[in-house]
Amino acid sequence: MEYITTKEAAEKWGITVRQVQSGCESGRIDGAIRVGHMWLIHKDAGKPADGRTKAVKQRKKEAGVKAGE
Repeated sequence: MEYITTKEAAEKWGITVRQVQSGCESGRIDGAIRVGHMWLIHKDAGKPADGRTKAVKQRKKEAGVKAGE
C-alpha cells in the first residue's frame, strides 16, 4: 500500500493541512493511520465531505445524528 502525508493530501484536495488532520482525527478519512506524530493517508482515499455544508447536515439529520458528532 502507498501512503501520502497530510500536506500532500491537502494539496491534492485543495484544503488546508489542518482540515486533513481534523478529518483523520475524527475518522472521516478512510485509510488514515497515525505513525508517531504524523498521519499517513492511503493514496486512493477520497476527500472527506465538508461537515459545514447543508447536504451533509441534512444527511446527518436524516440519520438521526446530533450536531457535533
